Amino acid sequence: MARIAIAGAGLLGRLLAWQLGHAGHEVAVFDPAPGPEPTYDGHGAAAFSAAGMLSPTAELDRADAAIAALGWRSIPLWRDIVEGLGAPGLLKQRGSLLLAHRADRASAQRVLARLQGARPAPQALGAEALATLEPALHGAASAWLLPQEAQIDPPATLCLLQRRAAASVDWHWRSPVAALSAGRLQAGGRTLHVDWVFDTRGLGARSGKAEDGGFATLRGVRGETVWLQAPAHGLTRPVRLLHPRHAVYLLPRGADRVFVGASEIESEDRSPVSLRSSVELMAAAHSVMPALAEARIERLDRNLRPAWPDHQPGTEVSEGLVRINGLFRHGWLMAPALVQDALARAGLKEALHA
Repeated sequence: MARIAIAGAGLLGRLLAWQLGHAGHEVAVFDPAPGPEPTYDGHGAAAFSAAGMLSPTAELDRADAAIAALGWRSIPLWRDIVEGLGAPGLLKQRGSLLLAHRADRASAQRVLARLQGARPAPQALGAEALATLEPALHGAASAWLLPQEAQIDPPATLCLLQRRAAASVDWHWRSPVAALSAGRLQAGGRTLHVDWVFDTRGLGARSGKAEDGGFATLRGVRGETVWLQAPAHGLTRPVRLLHPRHAVYLLPRGADRVFVGASEIESEDRSPVSLRSSVELMAAAHSVMPALAEARIERLDRNLRPAWPDHQPGTEVSEGLVRINGLFRHGWLMAPALVQDALARAGLKEALHA
């Protein structure tokens, strides 16, 4: 049994704690948040604000094949994880849809050109086929099905990873990490000496302390979302609406809620969502799902996702210290595969199946 300290209780931190705890290790997790639940104030774990789209093919539009490969590895790992949590319904694998209006058809063709060679390949849908798959959608001139893509419920999954962690996992809230290094973590005025330290703090790793490593080039990328209450909305799979400036996505969150967001904004602004942004998001969603006209706005959310300049995730493993950061907008897509690889490199393979 190893003694392990984890800095950060976001997606990576909770996945690690859940797997390592159930593998019999003694785990302590430290996070500045007031507790395990989401705050939706722009300062909590970015994973709570995410859409939870597991879309390796669609991400080939703006990411490379390595990201897609991590995504395809992660989908079956997610299935194992949610089954281990006793909540298999948190993962749904029905494929996803790409939609484009007539005016944006040229943009859509450019995206499809970048997806050429993807397996499974996008399938063009006529109006009748789209209406059969998703009767709630109207107004798009072109549509494609991306088979085997999936979605997961981020808030519910994050909460269960914490609640159903092993008894050997101690959670320390309101405990920002002051410093860390191989086998050592300082938080709450005390220093822990352990076998392994995992640093999964995202933007919180930019502490400015030299011993915390070189995170000067890590930046935050803003994401904005709208939660809509739409009883019996009828949507059953994620939808991306292609647009010249940014992709807007819609996801069902249960039978009565629709989640709407845009991919990325180059800003570290944590202030509330602007009128302009919210109108753009909701207008785009309404343009393909007219029934949303009567939906009620439940929440406007925003957060920052950590990204390196090359938009690739970074994992560093040395004796006694593992750092994983820079998951950008792909956190839910590739986190299980990154955790699997990091544990293997650290010699903790036995933790992979909790």
